[in-house]
Amino acid sequence: MVAWAFGATEDELAPEVVRLTRQRTRAQAGVPWVSDGRKVYRRVICQVYRDPQPTGKRGRPPLVLREDVRLTQAVKRRVGGRVVGVAVRPVVGEPVACPYCVHAERLNGVLRDRLNALTRKTHAFAKKPTSWEALVRLCLFEHNWMRPHRALRERVGGLPGGRRYRPRTPAMAIGLADHVWSWEEFLSFRHYQYKRE
Repeated sequence: MVAWAFGATEDELAPEVVRLTRQRTRAQAGVPWVSDGRKVYRRVICQVYRDPQPTGKRGRPPLVLREDVRLTQAVKRRVGGRVVGVAVRPVVGEPVACPYCVHAERLNGVLRDRLNALTRKTHAFAKKPTSWEALVRLCLFEHNWMRPHRALRERVGGLPGGRRYRPRTPAMAIGLADHVWSWEEFLSFRHYQYKRE
């Protein structure tokens, strides 16, 4: 998960999430988006992912939508409250290979399971936006750096105890870490390096 926001409606939150995603991915090319059928995503993505294209003429260059940005919508069809089908439609660019939000929904379930502030009828509220940001960041860090996922394990020979698989976290799978982090390592790691004067 790259960016998140909280508020009253998804239409208010989408511009902030799309803007933060582009900012945090350093405007990387080929960003695939999958959403439900809300129109706000098309409008915001087509606005945020525009770059200036020089024309050789004087004045400010026009903003043009990147060719590698993709948006695919997976719209659920319900009958009597039950999902009976999913209509997948490419909205911007080529269709995304896996247009279903199963990974995001699984992560939402993980967050609800581990954060009391997300459960119903709770006394563990996040009363300030800074508290909410800290809770979500801590939970995502633990999920990606400290918790090995069975689907990511790697078959390696010569492990102690006759084990055949080395546990891996998502951070290890994409090359950001070479080991499973511990809470002690996380709490004692110097995140910010200050210059001594």
